Amino acid sequence: MKSVEERFLKYVSFDTQSDENSLSTPSTEKQFRLAEYIVDELRTLGIKAVLTDKCYVYASIPATRGYENVPALGFIAHLDTSDAESGANIKPQIIKSWDGNAIALGKSGLELTPHKHLAGHTIITTDGTTLLGADDKSGIAAIMTAAERVVSSTLPHGKICIGFTPDEEIGRGADFFDIGLFEADFAYTADGGAPELIEKENFNAAAATVMFKGMSAHPGSAKNAMLNAQRVAMEFYSMLPADEIPEKTSDRQGFYHLTHSSGTVSAFEQHYIIRDHDAELFENRKRVMCECAEKLNAKYSSGTVELKIREQYRNMAEVIDKYPFLVEKAKQAISDAGLVPIENPIRGGTDGARLSFMGLPCPNLGYGAYNAHSVMEYADVEGMNKVCDIIINLISSFATDQHPKKKRKHVK
Repeated sequence: MKSVEERFLKYVSFDTQSDENSLSTPSTEKQFRLAEYIVDELRTLGIKAVLTDKCYVYASIPATRGYENVPALGFIAHLDTSDAESGANIKPQIIKSWDGNAIALGKSGLELTPHKHLAGHTIITTDGTTLLGADDKSGIAAIMTAAERVVSSTLPHGKICIGFTPDEEIGRGADFFDIGLFEADFAYTADGGAPELIEKENFNAAAATVMFKGMSAHPGSAKNAMLNAQRVAMEFYSMLPADEIPEKTSDRQGFYHLTHSSGTVSAFEQHYIIRDHDAELFENRKRVMCECAEKLNAKYSSGTVELKIREQYRNMAEVIDKYPFLVEKAKQAISDAGLVPIENPIRGGTDGARLSFMGLPCPNLGYGAYNAHSVMEYADVEGMNKVCDIIINLISSFATDQHPKKKRKHVK
């Protein structure tokens, strides 16, 4: 059998960054390369698998005879990585039996000190110049390794469904997910943090694009003639609450985050993400941005500021709270793996958030890696193995303590 470490190192060799500026699905063709490799691997294990023209991988392991009425259980991870840093030519560093001291990241001049409780574990880091890709290739590695353990054993189980999606990092992972083809009654994503995590709630999320129209003029004769779109953009930013930004918030506190901007005197553009766990506060944040645009249009002229807000996903707690056993079973599976379960709100989102509202209740498990979207990203091999154990424990739990199959509502 392949180890979770072996699989992980192979998967991170594929550059799978998504591209939010692309209008295609997948947003980058290179995501197909990893998807194709995984489909070949699944078929080699004797697991039926398909790859769609939108780069979704669906696979399934039939129920053990006598367990056909057990709810079909799904496990999902995403193929793409963030574009926060380079995702190409990754050079992993493997530190066996980490001694607890700072780890030099290649020749980058950067040092990393993982969580102290991981001393003695095998730690995989970057060389300080790229992402590692553990988000979410550690989740893929854990699911694939657990799948091999199932088909290589006599473990009784209901139908097991496996899904890998493109473009999760740009909020499109569920866009073309076919719940009917996937066929799970309930599912878990493996997409975040320490292996002891179980997460049932996430941000309500929206993306905002703000376009500023200025008037260019020669700076020597610009008085009463020039309107600098860049300055109007800075004024817009200054109108937002100064302390409600990612670097000054935590837990369930929401924020406005300016992700990138570009332009000239005559035209400038800002891109924001808006986040809040509370639905009412989330709606208020959108109103605040609209009011800022209205005030600037009143100050300068109509059309100076154009605001477009696009909702991305909602807090899945609204759905998961109707199926409390999903969280309780995950907590027990984590305990049975020798860990103390931690239930945290996600300061972000997963495919599971959107899938829950599409009719597939889908809380999130950890994946045994840390510092996502950063050159300081690292994976804990023992942690990934624990995620494998947790997946196996969940499969056993559903098989022995059966819950009724759910009538699926298919929403696309």
